[in-house]
Amino acid sequence: MIKRLLVVLASASLLFISNARAETSPDTDLVLLTENFPPYNMAKNGKNFAQGDNINGIATDIVREMFQRAGLTYSLTLRFPWERVYKLALENPGYGAFVMARLPDRERLFKWVGPIGPDDWILLAKADSKITLDTLNDARKYKIGAYKGDAIAETLTKQGLKPVVVLRDQDNARKLLNGQIDLWATGDPAGRYLARQDGVTGLKTVLRFNSAELYLALNKDVSDDVVNKLQAALDQLRKEGVVDEIMARYL
Repeated sequence: MIKRLLVVLASASLLFISNARAETSPDTDLVLLTENFPPYNMAKNGKNFAQGDNINGIATDIVREMFQRAGLTYSLTLRFPWERVYKLALENPGYGAFVMARLPDRERLFKWVGPIGPDDWILLAKADSKITLDTLNDARKYKIGAYKGDAIAETLTKQGLKPVVVLRDQDNARKLLNGQIDLWATGDPAGRYLARQDGVTGLKTVLRFNSAELYLALNKDVSDDVVNKLQAALDQLRKEGVVDEIMARYL
């Protein structure tokens, strides 16, 4: 009797695992993850966790339209921190993350759909700051705030600038005003949007040091057919002017 019960339980467990895998199969459903990165993606309630319709933003709206056009289904979750989102998308078949900067050292790690939107990299200072910069190297003598796990922070670290990182990029706006950092390395328009949401205005750009494009990054096990369908859908949305219309809602 006990042996028979164990066999039944084992069979049920295998069926559960099989069904769970089927639900996240890259040929049917994709598990999409994102973070609070206004105005591209954000939780409507401002929290660090949200799902489905409780998430909005430029990229979120574009991704929804893409999947609808492509006839593909998905689940969408906003999580914190970005490092966890990145790791889940990198390691789990059927997963994807957006928006992600498409950098050379990431190129072979994911399959890419995009670009969804631009993300210029800038150094912001207080309105009354006397700091002037001609190159990124000129910023070495200053204390620079950045967002942990973000491509901007990673790039600064690789170049030996040793940024002071935080878990929420918007925290850097207050740190800048309070004199805890001299410069804020962030994206444009994301940084300015975050600052305004926190009541911080009047920051000035002292250096624009890179221009990146933001993408939907899919795990390498996602089929090329799925990737091609999504890319074709995005290309059509851009051609029809839908992408510009979505951006105009937020900017």
